[in-house]
Amino acid sequence: MAKLYIVATPIGNLSDITLRALTILQEVDYIACEDSRHTQKLLNHYKISKPLLSCHAHNERQSAAGLIKLLSQDKNVAYCSDAGTPALSDPGARLVDSVIKAGFEVEPLPGASAFSCLVSVSGFMGETLFAGFLPPKGAKRLTKLAEYLALPFNVVLYESPHRIIKLLEELNRLCPQRQLVVGREMTKLYAEFWRGTAAEIFNASGQKKIMGELAIMIAKND
Repeated sequence: MAKLYIVATPIGNLSDITLRALTILQEVDYIACEDSRHTQKLLNHYKISKPLLSCHAHNERQSAAGLIKLLSQDKNVAYCSDAGTPALSDPGARLVDSVIKAGFEVEPLPGASAFSCLVSVSGFMGETLFAGFLPPKGAKRLTKLAEYLALPFNVVLYESPHRIIKLLEELNRLCPQRQLVVGREMTKLYAEFWRGTAAEIFNASGQKKIMGELAIMIAKND
């Protein structure tokens, strides 16, 4: 029976892909992807040529039907989100759910994720909650953030570059003494890590417009 492979891809450095992932990408019949431009760059780097199919957040359920049809024709399919591990604040969960319900096997190929990268260099001990992205604005955002901060866990959030300063200001109001680590452009040429309280990181960042992909880990309240 054909199989859907969920393939983790690099979050920046194209060398951060497993040998197994490259083997599967070479062997499958089709590669479904969140954005063909991102996936094609990776495939070109490793000289892999396969038909690409679109499967992103806005068409995931519809795309799943087409991929299930291919699986029923005994065609193996790999799925890659833009970077990191699919379904970890990326599309993929709806696709997996649909494929499982259709009776086909789904196999994960572990690899890079911003979450695991940040946790590995945080130095924070204890249990960690992955919360992904906060609501972008309004009372719902602050309410959700306060709920996370009240839990007895370290918390990892993803944030867009144009909202990271806002998040630091919110954390400075809600938990000014908590230790944080912020990772920017992790694994890329100009990767940076800032450590300290929200106010200390705000000052260390130069209070400037911060560009790139960001993740932030908030130490639990001891």
